[in-house]
Amino acid sequence: VQLQAFGGGLVQAGGSLRLSCAASGRTFSRYLGWFRQAPGKERVFVAAIAWSNGITSYVDSVKGRFTISRDNAKNTVYLQMNSLKPEDTAVYYCAAWASGLRVSTGGVNYWGKGTLVTVSS
Repeated sequence: VQLQAFGGGLVQAGGSLRLSCAASGRTFSRYLGWFRQAPGKERVFVAAIAWSNGITSYVDSVKGRFTISRDNAKNTVYLQMNSLKPEDTAVYYCAAWASGLRVSTGGVNYWGKGTLVTVSS
Protein backbone atom coordinates (compact mmCIF):
# COMPACT_ATOMS: atom_id res chain seq x y z
CA VAL A 1 0.00 0.00 0.00
CA GLN A 2 1.26 3.45 -0.91
CA LEU A 3 -0.09 6.43 0.99
CA GLN A 4 0.11 10.05 -0.10
CA ALA A 5 -0.91 12.76 2.32
CA PHE A 6 -1.85 16.32 1.42
CA GLY A 7 -3.24 19.39 3.09
CA GLY A 8 -0.94 20.55 5.84
CA GLY A 9 -0.11 24.19 6.37
CA LEU A 10 -0.14 27.15 8.69
CA VAL A 11 -3.37 28.26 10.32
CA GLN A 12 -4.36 30.50 13.19
CA ALA A 13 -5.85 29.10 16.35
CA GLY A 14 -9.55 28.47 15.86
CA GLY A 15 -9.11 27.84 12.16
CA SER A 16 -9.61 24.73 10.07
CA LEU A 17 -7.63 22.48 7.77
CA ARG A 18 -8.46 19.32 5.87
CA LEU A 19 -5.90 16.60 5.36
CA SER A 20 -6.26 14.03 2.59
CA CYS A 21 -4.63 10.65 2.22
CA ALA A 22 -4.81 8.77 -1.07
CA ALA A 23 -4.20 5.03 -0.83
CA SER A 24 -3.06 2.82 -3.68
CA GLY A 25 -1.47 -0.56 -4.17
CA ARG A 26 -2.38 -4.19 -4.56
CA THR A 27 -2.80 -5.02 -0.88
CA PHE A 28 -5.47 -2.99 0.85
CA SER A 29 -5.58 -2.59 4.62
CA ARG A 30 -8.73 -2.76 6.73
CA TYR A 31 -8.11 0.45 8.64
CA LEU A 32 -6.74 3.83 7.71
CA GLY A 33 -6.04 6.74 9.95
CA TRP A 34 -3.81 9.49 11.18
CA PHE A 35 -1.06 9.78 13.71
CA ARG A 36 0.81 12.91 14.69
CA GLN A 37 4.20 13.75 16.10
CA ALA A 38 4.82 17.03 17.86
CA PRO A 39 8.36 18.40 18.17
CA GLY A 40 10.30 16.40 20.74
CA LYS A 41 7.45 13.98 21.35
CA GLU A 42 6.48 10.49 20.30
CA ARG A 43 4.21 9.74 17.38
CA VAL A 44 0.67 9.12 18.65
CA PHE A 45 -2.69 7.96 17.38
CA VAL A 46 -5.19 10.66 16.34
CA ALA A 47 -8.06 9.07 14.44
CA ALA A 48 -8.97 6.01 12.40
CA ILE A 49 -11.72 4.68 10.20
CA ALA A 50 -12.67 1.17 9.18
CA TRP A 51 -12.63 0.97 5.42
CA SER A 52 -15.56 -1.45 5.16
CA ASN A 53 -18.19 0.07 7.45
CA GLY A 54 -16.94 3.54 8.35
CA ILE A 55 -16.68 3.01 12.10
CA THR A 56 -14.38 5.63 13.58
CA SER A 57 -12.18 6.17 16.60
CA TYR A 58 -10.57 9.33 17.97
CA VAL A 59 -8.12 10.26 20.66
CA ASP A 60 -9.93 12.20 23.39
CA SER A 61 -8.10 15.46 22.73
CA VAL A 62 -9.60 15.83 19.23
CA LYS A 63 -13.13 14.51 19.80
CA GLY A 64 -15.71 17.04 18.69
CA ARG A 65 -13.13 18.98 16.66
CA PHE A 66 -11.74 16.48 14.14
CA THR A 67 -13.71 14.30 11.78
CA ILE A 68 -12.29 11.41 9.79
CA SER A 69 -14.13 10.22 6.69
CA ARG A 70 -13.52 8.14 3.60
CA ASP A 71 -14.36 8.10 -0.08
CA ASN A 72 -14.25 4.51 -1.20
CA ALA A 73 -14.45 5.39 -4.89
CA LYS A 74 -11.34 7.55 -4.60
CA ASN A 75 -9.54 5.34 -2.08
CA THR A 76 -9.05 8.47 -0.03
CA VAL A 77 -9.35 9.25 3.66
CA TYR A 78 -9.88 12.76 4.98
CA LEU A 79 -9.25 14.41 8.32
CA GLN A 80 -11.28 17.57 8.79
CA MET A 81 -9.71 19.56 11.60
CA ASN A 82 -11.75 22.39 13.12
CA SER A 83 -11.19 24.67 16.11
CA LEU A 84 -7.49 24.05 15.84
CA LYS A 85 -5.31 24.76 18.84
CA PRO A 86 -1.57 25.46 19.07
CA GLU A 87 -1.16 22.07 20.73
CA ASP A 88 -2.37 20.45 17.51
CA THR A 89 0.87 21.56 15.87
CA ALA A 90 2.63 18.45 14.63
CA VAL A 91 3.63 16.43 11.62
CA TYR A 92 0.61 14.36 10.68
CA TYR A 93 1.12 10.90 9.20
CA CYS A 94 -1.36 8.86 7.26
CA ALA A 95 -1.25 5.18 8.12
CA ALA A 96 -2.82 1.87 7.17
CA TRP A 97 -3.07 -1.34 9.15
CA ALA A 98 -5.03 -4.54 9.54
CA SER A 99 -5.10 -5.48 13.22
CA GLY A 100 -7.81 -3.32 14.80
CA LEU A 101 -9.53 0.03 14.72
CA ARG A 102 -7.16 1.65 17.21
CA VAL A 103 -3.49 0.75 17.34
CA SER A 104 -0.18 2.06 18.52
CA THR A 105 2.60 2.90 16.09
CA GLY A 106 3.81 -0.69 16.37
CA GLY A 107 0.59 -1.95 14.85
CA VAL A 108 0.82 0.11 11.68
CA ASN A 109 1.71 -1.75 8.51
CA TYR A 110 2.16 1.21 6.15
CA TRP A 111 3.10 4.85 6.64
CA GLY A 112 2.77 7.81 4.36
CA LYS A 113 5.11 10.77 4.39
CA GLY A 114 4.15 13.32 6.99
CA THR A 115 2.52 16.66 6.38
CA LEU A 116 3.20 19.55 8.74
CA VAL A 117 0.36 21.33 10.48
CA THR A 118 1.28 24.50 12.33
CA VAL A 119 -1.28 26.32 14.46
CA SER A 120 -0.30 29.79 15.56
CA SER A 121 -1.69 31.42 18.68
